[in-house]
Amino acid sequence: MAKTAAALVVAAGRGTRLADPGAVPKQYRLLVGRPVLTHTLNALGIHLRITRIVTVIHPEDVRLYEQAASSVDGSWKHKLMDPVFGGDTRQRSVHEGLKALCEVDCDYVLVHDAARPFLATDVIDRLLFQLDAGAEGALAAIQIVDTLKKQAAAGKALETVDRRGLWAAQTPQAFPLQRLAEAHEKAARAGRLDFTDDTGLAEWTGMTISLSDGDAANFKITTAADLKRAEQQAKLFSMSDTASRSRPLSELTDVRTGIGYDVHAFEDGDAVILGGTSVPHTCKLKGHSDADVVLHAITDATLGAIGDGDIGQHFPPSDPQWKGASSDRFQTEALRRLEELGGRIAHIDVTIVCEEPKIGPHRERIRASIAAICSLPVSRVSVKATTSERLGFTGRKEGIAALASVTVRLPFEEGE
Repeated sequence: MAKTAAALVVAAGRGTRLADPGAVPKQYRLLVGRPVLTHTLNALGIHLRITRIVTVIHPEDVRLYEQAASSVDGSWKHKLMDPVFGGDTRQRSVHEGLKALCEVDCDYVLVHDAARPFLATDVIDRLLFQLDAGAEGALAAIQIVDTLKKQAAAGKALETVDRRGLWAAQTPQAFPLQRLAEAHEKAARAGRLDFTDDTGLAEWTGMTISLSDGDAANFKITTAADLKRAEQQAKLFSMSDTASRSRPLSELTDVRTGIGYDVHAFEDGDAVILGGTSVPHTCKLKGHSDADVVLHAITDATLGAIGDGDIGQHFPPSDPQWKGASSDRFQTEALRRLEELGGRIAHIDVTIVCEEPKIGPHRERIRASIAAICSLPVSRVSVKATTSERLGFTGRKEGIAALASVTVRLPFEEGE
């Protein structure tokens, strides 16, 4: 089983180079309608190996943090831990976050700046690959390609700096969780509180750090010009619609469609689960899991689009671990398999067939729930309802059927 990771987001800074007196810190400035921090959390939260996220904040920013956290994508919101108050330096803030993470069950930690919202999943993948291969630490960085000049003082002659072997450090910076926590404890005991990043602190304790390819788009918002650049980049990445992904849909030219169908009978109860939402009714649906007929059809369609079996193969009803399970777990696993292939869902179309309950009053809530589970804008989810004209088991009000069509887009590989 792959080792799990936690993310530690450093958001306790005041952003003095950007903020006017009295202005909100940069990590809470709006970027295409949502706080910068929200985009950063989404970029981390959608990664399937990240199971916990702790954000280190300033004590005066509790309300701002709550607003940012309330608008993250619902499909992964359960990963968010309570925020932790930071210290007067970045090093102290990270130390406080590590103390909180040491209370949870995670193998790795990725320390990331709140003001870097354009983090792609493949950057995280490369860092985790380094740790899986035995690295003591891994740093996302980009190689310097510009000519560098140095001037000792104003008016003095310029000196060209040899750029060979020079890299610009980014975040995340990734480590085995316990190793980094121990390194911070050692630095604190020694009174070394002057480290500006975690790789420097780790190297001071004797750890060897590996370089990992970063991403030029993963820049840190520091100045007003950076914020303007971020607005332009966010629109390009369609961050107003959904969390940032490793590749835009326009680059995924292999378009595939999967079809899913599921049916569940009624039994005594007071509500049915459809698309991850509870719809009041005089019965509930019978099944080994929560019997969410809509999500089951969507999961089968997603798996079908990538040619990866069906829901019964991956989540057999004979397996007791799925008894009563929430069906969003099934679709999350199907999404993980899709993302491993470098793909994304482009559209979901669902038809619910039943006489009762009436779907119309709950349609938009079901759409929003499916969109959140799949990290999609609602505009890419369609939910329709029909009856079977009183024919068959649905016409006799014995159960509900659902049909789903899922369109996915994958990188085009010649010959596949």
